[in-house]
Amino acid sequence: MNILIFNWRDTKNPAAGGAEVFTQEIAKRIVHKGHEVTLFTSSFEGSEENEIMDGVRVVRSGSKYSVYHNAIKFYKKNKGAFDVVVDEINTRPFMTPKFVTDGTSIVALIHQLAREFWFYETPFPISWVGYYWLENHWLKNYKEIPTMTVSDSTRQDLILQGFKNIVLIPEGLNITPLKAIPIKEKEPTFIFVGRMGRAKRPDQVIESFKLIKKEVPNAKLWMIGDGLLRKRLENLRISDVTFFGYVNREDKYRMMSRAHAILVPGIREGWGLVVTEANAMSTPAIGYDVHGLRDSIRNGATGLLCSPDPKSMAEKAVELLRDANLQKTLSENALVWSNRFNWEKSATAFLKFIEESSNIAP
Repeated sequence: MNILIFNWRDTKNPAAGGAEVFTQEIAKRIVHKGHEVTLFTSSFEGSEENEIMDGVRVVRSGSKYSVYHNAIKFYKKNKGAFDVVVDEINTRPFMTPKFVTDGTSIVALIHQLAREFWFYETPFPISWVGYYWLENHWLKNYKEIPTMTVSDSTRQDLILQGFKNIVLIPEGLNITPLKAIPIKEKEPTFIFVGRMGRAKRPDQVIESFKLIKKEVPNAKLWMIGDGLLRKRLENLRISDVTFFGYVNREDKYRMMSRAHAILVPGIREGWGLVVTEANAMSTPAIGYDVHGLRDSIRNGATGLLCSPDPKSMAEKAVELLRDANLQKTLSENALVWSNRFNWEKSATAFLKFIEESSNIAP
C-alpha cells in the first residue's frame, strides 16, 4: 500500500510530543513491512522541505495554521497516488472527508479530544467557541470514518460524539524494560518530564512539590523539558528543584530510573507515554485522575491517581514515600505492566485496521 498520513507535526518539530512519536514509530515499521508511507506535516525553523526519516517520506509545508490548507493542495496535486489517507486529528482535523473524494480510503487517528485544552492554549473568546461548538462541529464530519485511538477514555469520548467504528491501537515503548528495580536516589526524588507549556501544567508540579517539602524536607524534584514556562518557574528559585531542560534519551531514562516517582499533572492525555516509559524504568507514576492517565496508570497497582490539584498530588507523593512496601509493590508492578507494550504490536494492529477498513488485501 501507499499510505499518506496528515499530522500537524513530526518528531523533529521542537513542539513534538507523544502523538508524533507514536506516528513515526508506527510509520517506520509499516515501511519495514513493505509499504510506502508519506507524512505530510508543518515546517519549522531550520526544517527540510523533503526528508526521508527511517524510510518514511516526510513532506513539510506551511505553519501550524497553514499546514491544513497546504495539505489540500498537496493531495489534489497527488490525487490517485495513495491507497489510504490517515487524518491524524490534534485539536483541528485536516477535514479529509471534504476533499478526499476520489474513492481513496480515509482513516482517522485521534489520540485525545481537545476539550479543556481550549482554555489553556487559546485566548477568550476562541476558547469558548472551540470548547462549546467548534470541536463538535469539526468532529461530526468523522462519525462514519473508521477511527483509531489509543485509550478507552478517548474511545468513550468518541462514542458520545456518535462515532460508529472505533478500534484501540495499543501504545508502544521506545526502551526495553529493566529486569529488576534499580538503585534509586538516596534522597526522595521526583521527576517531571514534558513540555513546559500551560497545558502540561509544570507549575502545578512545583506547587505540589512545595507541599511535599513541608512533610519531607530532604525531597528533590528534577524538571526535564523546555518551553514558555521554564524561565518563570526557574525564577521562583524553589529549594531542591533542578531544571535540566532538554536531555537526550539515555539521560532521560537514566534519570527516570533513579527517581522514586514521576509526577504527571495532565489536563487530559491520549495515553501518557512518559508514564509507560517511567514504568519501564521501574518508576511508578503519580498522576491526575483524568482521561488517558486513568488508562496508563493502574491505580494502586502501577501508580497512584489523585484528584486534579497540587494538594492531592502532594498527599499521594508523601503516602508513597512513607510506605516502603507500597514503593516496592508499585515499582515491581510497573515493570511487569510496561512489558505489555511494544511498537511491533502497535504497528501490526494499526496496519490490520487500515487493511480491514480499506478492503485492501494484506
